Amino acid sequence: MAEKLKYNKTALKAQRDARAKYEKFLPILQLKKMQLQLVIRQMEPVIEEKRRMLAEVAASIRPWSRYLSDFLVDINDYIQIQEVRTDSDNIAGVEVPEFKEVIFKDFPYSLFATPSWLDPATDALKQLVSTREELRVLLKKESLIREELRTTTQRCNLFEKKLIPELKENIRKIKIFLGDEETAAVGRAKLTKGNIQDQEVI
Repeated sequence: MAEKLKYNKTALKAQRDARAKYEKFLPILQLKKMQLQLVIRQMEPVIEEKRRMLAEVAASIRPWSRYLSDFLVDINDYIQIQEVRTDSDNIAGVEVPEFKEVIFKDFPYSLFATPSWLDPATDALKQLVSTREELRVLLKKESLIREELRTTTQRCNLFEKKLIPELKENIRKIKIFLGDEETAAVGRAKLTKGNIQDQEVI
């Protein structure tokens, strides 16, 4: 429940201070919102490019994918992710991941004891997995930035459309009330003075 508005000079100062604080903070929020929107716009073509690359690599594998079902060779024995390396970056106050590389487990094998297609197949599949992981990290980064943008937009709207207008209206009401009180006090003082003068005449 909202605290009842008090009509005095202390309340007027508190309302003015709050308005000044929100009006000072709002441009910072608006700048952050613009930065986040810009980063998202810059990321969209990068994500689309990674999706296109992923589709291209997958298409290049398709012609010889039948070999992957060779019961003599299990491709999973030769391609396993050891680690997906990422860095951390800060964008407009948001901690986001930055893709570095995929490290695969090293499986030494004999070129003479394995089919000739295994070497190009593992290279192509590693490229596919690396591109997929890079896209996954990019989408995670985009999701974090979009979530921060949603929160920042909500706060901007709260300040701009609710809190600051409410404070302005409260200040207006208190000033009117204090002005009326002052006028009434002046009127009472004149009346009292008049009564005193009348009594002195008598």
